[in-house]
Amino acid sequence: MTQHSPSDVDLNPETEVAIRRHLVQVALGRAPADCVLSVGRLLDTGTGIWREEREIVIKDRRVAYTGPIGSWQGTATTRVNLPDLSAIPGLGEVHKHIESSHLTPEYEAALVIPRGNTWTCEASHEFSNVNADRTLDFWLEARRQGSPLKIFPLPGSAVPPTAYEHGGGWLGYDAQRDFLDASRMVAGLDEVMDWPGVSDPENPSHERLWGMIRATLERRAVVEGHAAGLTDLPTINAFAAAGISSDHEMWTAEEAMDKLAAGLFIELRIHSLPEMVSGLLALGLKDWSRVAFATDDRSATDTLNTGATDHNVRTAIKAGLAPEIAIQCATINPARHMRLEAWVGMIAPGRYADIVLLNDVDSFSIDQVWADGAQVSLGTEYLADIPQIDWPDWARKTINVGRALVADDFRIKAPEGRGTATAALLRPFHWADDFLTTELPVTGGAVQRSSAQNVTKFAVIDRFSGQGAVSKMFWLGCGPRTPDTALACSMAHDKHNLWACGSSDDAMALAANTVADMDGGWALVSGGEVLATIRWEIAGLMSARPAAALDADMQALLTAAEGIEWMYEPSFNPRWQPGFPERLAWATLTCSPWKWCLVAPSDHAPEGLVNVATGATHPVVW
Repeated sequence: MTQHSPSDVDLNPETEVAIRRHLVQVALGRAPADCVLSVGRLLDTGTGIWREEREIVIKDRRVAYTGPIGSWQGTATTRVNLPDLSAIPGLGEVHKHIESSHLTPEYEAALVIPRGNTWTCEASHEFSNVNADRTLDFWLEARRQGSPLKIFPLPGSAVPPTAYEHGGGWLGYDAQRDFLDASRMVAGLDEVMDWPGVSDPENPSHERLWGMIRATLERRAVVEGHAAGLTDLPTINAFAAAGISSDHEMWTAEEAMDKLAAGLFIELRIHSLPEMVSGLLALGLKDWSRVAFATDDRSATDTLNTGATDHNVRTAIKAGLAPEIAIQCATINPARHMRLEAWVGMIAPGRYADIVLLNDVDSFSIDQVWADGAQVSLGTEYLADIPQIDWPDWARKTINVGRALVADDFRIKAPEGRGTATAALLRPFHWADDFLTTELPVTGGAVQRSSAQNVTKFAVIDRFSGQGAVSKMFWLGCGPRTPDTALACSMAHDKHNLWACGSSDDAMALAANTVADMDGGWALVSGGEVLATIRWEIAGLMSARPAAALDADMQALLTAAEGIEWMYEPSFNPRWQPGFPERLAWATLTCSPWKWCLVAPSDHAPEGLVNVATGATHPVVW
C-alpha cells in the first residue's frame, strides 16, 4: 500500500487545495480517473434516498464524481461493475476509545474495516492519561505508514480525570490549542466528564477545564460531553450552556429527548441501543439527524464475536429503525456533528472513496469494503497490508512502579490495640453519596479481609512516578474468594494506574509485579503461580498484534478464571455480572456519577480514598 505523506494525513490546506483542484478536472472529464466503480444502487446519505444504477469515479483516494451509470465523460484506468451490490459510505465512529479494543491502530484497522468502519473519532483520554505529550504522534502514525483507517483524535479533557489524580500528563489551554493547531485531523476536545470541575468555580480543575473548552471553541472545534447522572432539567441546560455539544451516557429515551431539546447531540451505545431506539420511536422522534451510534468501549473479542459499527446499525434496524436512518446515524450524522463531512459521511465528490458494499440492506450484510479508493476487504477478510510499526519506548515502556512490590505494600495497619476495626467499603459501580462501612477482624496488627462478608482487598498502584506508592482498602462483592489468589491489570479507567484485587497480600504483589514486568496487561495468580496473562505492551492498554491472537490470550485467561471462585454482589450497574470480573477495569472511574473513589496516593489524599465531587478525604480504617 502506498505510504501517505504527513501533509495528506494531516489534511494540510495546501495539499488539500491541490487535491481538490485536480478533482475538478477529473469531474469535468478533462483528466483521467483511477477507477470507476458501478453499483446497483447508492444511498445518498444527505437525503436518505437510494439512487439506482450509479457510478462512482475515484481519483487519488477521493471521489471525483457520482451519477447515473454512463453519465461521466472521462477515461479511467480501471472499471469495476458490481450491479448486485448496494453502496453506502464507510461507517464512522462518533465516539470510541480504540484503546479498549486493546489493539494498536494498525491492527484496529484490520479488525474494523472489514466490518464497515473506515473512520473513527478517537476519544483519547486513555492514551493521553498515559503519555499526553505523544497523543498525536501515536494516533497519526499508522495512517502515515499507510493504514486506510482515518483516525480523528480528540485529546482528552480528563487528563487528569479529576484534580485528585496525577500521572502521565496534564492538559490545559496551551496543550489543547497546540493540538488543534498541529493537525486538522484533530476534531475537538474529548468528552468533558468532570462536571463538578466545570460547574463549581471552587473546584481545583475549574480553570484547567474551561481553558481547554476555550481553546476548542476559539478554533470552532467540537467539545464532546459525558453527562452521566445529569438528568434534571437545570443541570442538562447548564451542561449545554457550557458549550458542551453531546452526551453518550443516557439511560432512558425520556432523558435522551430532554437532552435533544437542550440542543445536545446524542450518541447511543450498544448496551441500551434497542431500548433507546424503540423508546425514541415511541416518543415520536421524527428528525434523527442529531443522533449517532457510539461504540465507546468494545474489546477485540467482542468485535470478533458481534461486529463493530455494523453491529450498531444491525441492532438499530432490528429495534425498528428504518435502514436508511440507521445508516445515516453511522455516517452523515456523526460526520456533520464532528464537522468532518467534507471528508467522510457521504459518497460524494471530495470525500475519501470509502465505500461499504452490501449484498443485503435489511440484514446489513457486508460483501466488501473499499477504503482510499481500493478494495480492502472481502467478507471479514482484510486484504490490505498492515504497516509494521516499531513502536518506540515512549509507547512501550510506560509502567514505572519503580521497584518490586511486596506483600507488606498491601497490608492495612489497624488502630493500636484493636481486635476489630471499622473499614470503609466501596464496591464496583458504587454511585451512592457515601461509602459503606463494616467491622473487620484484626490479626497481627493488620485489618483482615472477610470472605464470610464478601469483603476482599483492592489496591491502586501508582505506575507513573516510580515511587511505588500503593493505596489500598476493602471492597465488597468482587475479586477472588479462592485463597491466595489475585487479579491485576494496567487498564484502570481513566487514569490507568495498576490495580490489584486479591484474597492475600502475597498474591496481590505477585500479580501486580507480573503485569509491571510485561509492560502492562492482565495477570491472574493463585497458590504462588501465575495462571494466565495477557500482554498489553503498548501504553499498558494495547498490543501490536492481530485481534485473533489477542483473543486467544483472552480465552486462555477466561479458562483459567473458571477454576477460581469469584465473589459477587449485585450493584446498581446492570453490566456487573457474576464470574470473572473483567469490568473491574472500569471500577476505578472518577467521573460523574461516582462520588467516593480509590485513587493512587497523593499529597491531597495520602490513603487514596477521596470524594471526587467535593475533595473530601477519609481514612480507610479507623
